[in-house]
Amino acid sequence: MPGALAGRVALVTGGAKRIGRSIVEKLAAEGADVIINYESSQAEAESLASDVRKLGSRALAIPADVSKKQEVQRMFQTIEREFSRLDILINNAGMFFAADFAELTEDQWDSIMATNLKAQFLCAQAAAPLLKRSGRGRIVNISSLGGMLPWPKFTAYCVSKAGVIMLTRCLARALAPEILVNSVAPGTIQFPGELPDEDYIRRAPLHCTGKGSDIAGAVFYLVTSDFVTGQILAVDGGRSLT
Repeated sequence: MPGALAGRVALVTGGAKRIGRSIVEKLAAEGADVIINYESSQAEAESLASDVRKLGSRALAIPADVSKKQEVQRMFQTIEREFSRLDILINNAGMFFAADFAELTEDQWDSIMATNLKAQFLCAQAAAPLLKRSGRGRIVNISSLGGMLPWPKFTAYCVSKAGVIMLTRCLARALAPEILVNSVAPGTIQFPGELPDEDYIRRAPLHCTGKGSDIAGAVFYLVTSDFVTGQILAVDGGRSLT
């Protein structure tokens, strides 16, 4: 039986590893053809593309620093040439690091804003004509629990993700009704081999951290919904409640 996304084409930025990889695997399993964007993780991106092809979907790994307009434009030119369409954009590429506020440098601030926020704006702007043409365009921006809660050790990160949340709401108005725009805000997501985040587990009402598949499932819901836009879906085990 064809999957729910059969015939659709999806781009996942930062799609080679971790949450991005989980999203790619879910979309491909549901029948989508997938473009896997990466900056430096070529081996992982090419391996994932090979795995997607084994599922029967088309897959292409494209290198691009999505915080740079020229590289974004080249990436979308390739997508239009190779696929002639785009139905789904998942803005997932991002960075995360701790820095005491007093020691946070201008370069660190600029870097995280460019990667976490500017890149999502650039990709959404470049994708919009293709998404409108598809007739069922969807954008899902990956934000974070950090965009909702203040974490002093991660000030720049929190501000960048709060920006993603407002960008999502603005785009939902600006691009309606042709394109639906939503955001998934992950809590702590852990992968095999990582030490348990005991503090998060203690604070979250569900007393656990999440898995990549939890975020992928939320993304799948949003790209298949026809009556949800401008929403921020926290996938965090209830941590935002405490």
